[in-house]
Amino acid sequence: MYLIFHKFFSTDYVYGILKGLRKIVGQDRGETFYKTDVLALIKLGVFTGRVMVPYMVVKFILSLVFFLVMLIYICQRRHASIYENIEEFLQGNNLIPIRYSYKEIKKMTRDFKEKLGEGGFGSVYKGKLRSGPFVAIKMLGKAKTNGQEFISEVATIGRIHHANVVRLIGFCVEGSKRALVYEFMPNGSLDKFIFSKVDSVSLTYQEIFEISLGVARGIAYLHEGCDMQILHFDIKPHNILLDENFIPKVSDFGLAKLNPLDNSIVTLTAARGTIGYMAPELFYQNIGAVSYKADVYSFGMLLMEIASQRRNSNPNAEHSSQFYFPFWIYDQLAQKNDEIEMKILMHEETSEVAKKMFITALWCIQLKPSDRPSMNKVVKMLEENAASIEMPPRPSYYPNDMIHKDSEEINSGVTTSNDSSSCSGFEEEITTNPM
Repeated sequence: MYLIFHKFFSTDYVYGILKGLRKIVGQDRGETFYKTDVLALIKLGVFTGRVMVPYMVVKFILSLVFFLVMLIYICQRRHASIYENIEEFLQGNNLIPIRYSYKEIKKMTRDFKEKLGEGGFGSVYKGKLRSGPFVAIKMLGKAKTNGQEFISEVATIGRIHHANVVRLIGFCVEGSKRALVYEFMPNGSLDKFIFSKVDSVSLTYQEIFEISLGVARGIAYLHEGCDMQILHFDIKPHNILLDENFIPKVSDFGLAKLNPLDNSIVTLTAARGTIGYMAPELFYQNIGAVSYKADVYSFGMLLMEIASQRRNSNPNAEHSSQFYFPFWIYDQLAQKNDEIEMKILMHEETSEVAKKMFITALWCIQLKPSDRPSMNKVVKMLEENAASIEMPPRPSYYPNDMIHKDSEEINSGVTTSNDSSSCSGFEEEITTNPM
C-alpha cells in the first residue's frame, strides 16, 4: 500500500513541477498532461542516470590518466635532455679525469656509508680508490640548469692541476646518477679553523698567512695561468679545503664560468655567489662591469676573515663601525700605536703580517672594480713587506657612499664616509656549502 501511495505521490509531484515550468516558459495552453508522459520522463531520467553517469566517470578517469602519462613523458624528456647535454659535452672534450660507473662509485663509498657534508648541489661522501688513496665523492642532486653545475666543475678543473686547486680525479654519469670524485682533504674546510677554533689543532699566525698566500696563488692561476680564464664566483672559507699538511685548495666550481683571456667582461643572467663575499657590481651595474675583479673582491673579504679569525659582520658589535668589520679595521690601521685595540695589530710577532694582510684585503674590496688589483698583484703584495704597501682609500659599502664622498671632496676637499650599520643579513648564503 505504501509503495502504491509513494508511486502516485511522486508522479503527482513531478507532474506539478513540469506543469509549473511550462507556465513559466509560456507553453501551457491548457493541454492535458497525462501521467503516463510523466512516468515516461522519469524512466528516461533513470536510464540516463544509469548510462550517462558511469560514462562521464570513465571519461574523467581516462582524461586524468592521459594527463598523468603526458606529464611523466614531459619530465622524462626534460631529464633526458639534461643527460644528453652532459654526454654531448663529455664527447666533445678530451678530459683527464676517469669515468666511473655508478656500481664503482657505490663500491668506493661502501654504499655511501660515511657522509662528509651536504651542500646546495648534493651530498659528499668519503670513498676509497682501489689503488688505495681516499677520495671525496660529491653526489649531485637534481639538475637545476641543464646539468650546468656538473659541466661547470668538469670543464673548469677537469683539465688543470695546481698545488692550490683541488684535483678532480674522476666522475660518473649514468642515467640520473651524477658524481664527481675529488682528492680527499683530511683537514676539511678552512672555516672551522678561523671561526670554530678547533681545539685539537692550533695554527700559528704564520701558518694562517701561508694559507692565505696559497689561496691567492690558486685564484691567480685560475685567472691567468690557464688557456681560458676561470672565474670562480664563490670564494669563501667553506670552499677552501686543507690537505694533511694544511696546504689550501680552492674547491667547488659549481658556479664557475669560463672566459676568454682577452675578454675581461663577463655576461651573467643572474647574480651568483654567497652574500657577504659577493662583489657589489653583481648588484649595482653603475659602478662597473662584472669581471675577474669579482673574485678579487671575494678574496679580499675572505682575507679579512683569515687575518682577523672572525666573521666580517658582527650584529652584536658595541659600535656601529664594528658591525661592518672592514670599516673598523681601516680605522684601527689609521690609529696611532697606543690607540690600537686589536690584539694582533699590537703583538710584535703578528703585527707586521696582520697589517700586510689587512691592507691587501682593503685594496681588494674597493667598491669600484677598476680600483682593485689583479690576483697576481695581490700575490706580490702579500710577498712584500707591509711598509712597502700603500694604504688604500677607506672602503665604501654602498655606491651612494662613494658618490657622497666624491661630492664632499669636490666641495670641501675633505673626505667623509658613512659607517653604515644597516647591512643586515650580510652573511646569508644563496648557494652551496662545499664538499
